[in-house]
Amino acid sequence: MIREVWRWLGRVAAFSLCLGLLAGCGQRSVDLAGTVERKTLELAAPTSEVLVALPVAVGERVEPGQVVVQLDTEVSEAELRAHQAALEAAQAALTEAEGVFVRQSNLQRSKVVSKQTLDGARRGRDEAVAAVREREARIAQAVKRLEDLTIRSHSGGVVDQLPFETGERAPAGGVVAVVLGAQPWVRVWMPARAMARVKVGDEAEVKVTGLDGKITGRISFLSLEPAFTPHYALTERESAYLVYETRVDLVDAPPDLRPGLPARVHLRLRKSTG
Repeated sequence: MIREVWRWLGRVAAFSLCLGLLAGCGQRSVDLAGTVERKTLELAAPTSEVLVALPVAVGERVEPGQVVVQLDTEVSEAELRAHQAALEAAQAALTEAEGVFVRQSNLQRSKVVSKQTLDGARRGRDEAVAAVREREARIAQAVKRLEDLTIRSHSGGVVDQLPFETGERAPAGGVVAVVLGAQPWVRVWMPARAMARVKVGDEAEVKVTGLDGKITGRISFLSLEPAFTPHYALTERESAYLVYETRVDLVDAPPDLRPGLPARVHLRLRKSTG
């Protein structure tokens, strides 16, 4: 008796699934749930320094390369000057060593000095060359450290956070600014039955929780690899649970739209070619 009940329930489930698939084939649109996402760029202080200027404000748009935070450069500038002075001294020593080598070479050709004396002059010249190259490398490092104290945004977007104020000391590695990417999007999961009827570039209507009206969206990414939810063995009957990760860019989203907000995407399907 129990086995007969389970068989009957199995037939009902299979019949319901078939009806659902047939109805899905005739659908003209799909409504998908997702969340707003946005690229987050965290800008950190390379060393522990005091903030001397904040050229931008929270909520302000920035372009790639625009200065967001300026850290104190006094110490780094002093280090750079010291390395430049050391380079000048090394260059002077190289000039003298090259002169000694030339004189010893002339004397050695005249058999006035020994070959060992000439070899010593050559070593002195080579060491002077190495010292100049070392100082040049130290200057390059000092210049890079100095440039890093002027913190710039690597991409366009909107300033979301400025954790420190002018006059405060940021720790080494501490985040001094957070920039949200300029293009927000909604990540949704496209049912397998609808994949053949959507294309990258298709427009959608997006309703974000907490916002009045709808936002225009456009499909910018359709995964080639299906996901399977819930996570158990794939069978023919369970193929309806196959979904594909989809990204819908929000074309006219507010600049301060926060990531993580729930959203619903309404997408018209193309006519079936079957």
